Amino acid sequence: MSEKTIACRGFLRGFTHRYENPIQYLLTLGDDTIVMNEWMGKTVRIAFLERIACISCGRSIKKTYNSGYCYPCFTKLPENDLCIVKPNECHHHLGTCRDPEWGEAHCMIPHYVYLAVSSGVKVGLTRKHNERKRWVDQGAVRAIPIAEVPNRKLAGELEVHLTQFVADKTDWRKMLKGDVTLVDLLAVRDELYAHFPEAFQSYQIAEDEWLDIVYPILEQITKVKAYNLDKQPVIEDELIGIKGQYMIFKGGVLNIRKFSGYEVEMSV
Repeated sequence: MSEKTIACRGFLRGFTHRYENPIQYLLTLGDDTIVMNEWMGKTVRIAFLERIACISCGRSIKKTYNSGYCYPCFTKLPENDLCIVKPNECHHHLGTCRDPEWGEAHCMIPHYVYLAVSSGVKVGLTRKHNERKRWVDQGAVRAIPIAEVPNRKLAGELEVHLTQFVADKTDWRKMLKGDVTLVDLLAVRDELYAHFPEAFQSYQIAEDEWLDIVYPILEQITKVKAYNLDKQPVIEDELIGIKGQYMIFKGGVLNIRKFSGYEVEMSV
């Protein structure tokens, strides 16, 4: 790679991926798409340009809600409804969805309930065919689907039931430090199958093997300090890893998705 300075400017969005070994991280800024893996081991400068725009409607705002939205979009868009974080409380069937057509396209479709190892074993859910993105965004190093259900509400109901036996949260600090114990997910799955309610037993799926995921990390960090563009508008540090939606630097970590809608100039 050339030693000259490469600079890109635009409004932040979350990473996208190529599912290779390791994961290839892509970041789009303006008209440029950066393959972030090529910046590993180099000093990266991120400068917040003091402008924020809603990632949905594009209007200028002073602060974001739910990682990138203005307040009206936060309160009106279906992707920001409470049932997105509590799928078991989906109310599409009651006729009160914020956007019934959006609900049909995103929620009334097959979903996976899965097991993943990120900081420990956890249960989660995601749309079918979205599982790899979901697992990578969570920083999972191992994952497997254990059930396929017809819609998001049912997936949420099964997930809530299974949280009696396995966690549903990730300790993001442990995840970033690589403080993870790999476990036999097939064995955990088989144990959980004994706890499936009768109504969900027909949805069980028996994959033969789990997926292992490798991230671009040059060295593990032992302490986690979070960079914040609101408090520190210029970050200049050596990039040593990327995992989940976090850039991992020598001196701290930056959650890219958290600052969606922030206009930045990024250079290496």
